[in-house]
Amino acid sequence: MTIERMILSQSSLQDYHDCPRRFELRYIQQLVFPAIETEPALENEKHQQEGIYFHRLVQQFLVGIPKERIRELANTPDLGRWWNNFSSQLQDLAKLEALKPEITLSAPLGQFRLAAKYDLIGFTAEGRAVIYDWKTYRKRPKNEWLHVRWQTRVYRALLVKAGAHLNRKVPITPELLEMVYWFSDLPSEPARFTYGADLYDRDWNMLERLAQEIASASVFPLTEDRNKCSYCPYRSYCDRGVRAGESMDAELEAEAEESFDLDFEQIGEIAF
Repeated sequence: MTIERMILSQSSLQDYHDCPRRFELRYIQQLVFPAIETEPALENEKHQQEGIYFHRLVQQFLVGIPKERIRELANTPDLGRWWNNFSSQLQDLAKLEALKPEITLSAPLGQFRLAAKYDLIGFTAEGRAVIYDWKTYRKRPKNEWLHVRWQTRVYRALLVKAGAHLNRKVPITPELLEMVYWFSDLPSEPARFTYGADLYDRDWNMLERLAQEIASASVFPLTEDRNKCSYCPYRSYCDRGVRAGESMDAELEAEAEESFDLDFEQIGEIAF
């Protein structure tokens, strides 16, 4: 892929932040993964697939499939437990007037586009906006770690920038926005992050600087933090080891690569 046609996302920006070389190999050179990311590999792959399926179950429920039918489809121990936990927390969603599941937003960012796919965006009658993201982590991360992740920054900033059409064409005020990470095995311990104009300005300015830095880069150096290499599928390209990291730690460090098959006439965006 030529860098000019690249769509930036929270996962690609996190890769660039963690290791510019990983960003180059994954998104510019688009090399295949030569090494497994985690140990034990089969167990981790099963957990990832169940996580993807859980997201689909929640999406189906949010578009009107009856709870009883969803429960029948949650046919593994993990899925059954996660679905029961989700069902026990529906009172929070009931407070929202409008639910927008599986929404993709996009906006120009320098010479690129920035895109994000949201698990759920909801609005209250008073005009507050809430971003929900479902996490099937096996270990609950600290709020301080989540707060500085690019997902938290990108999702909030992009909704302010490009989400007015979801809010009856009323611009979204940063002070009226909240992002919630909901953990499938810890349903009563969500991580909540409010927002504000100062944080929005900080995030969008930082995103613009990163986009300019990526566009003008001629060299993408390796990270100096070798701990990042334990969970990187490209580590053999860089002579940074062979053995993969443990799966429960890896799922916190490794961002899933997002796939955007975008029709910009059909998704929320702002014009160039």
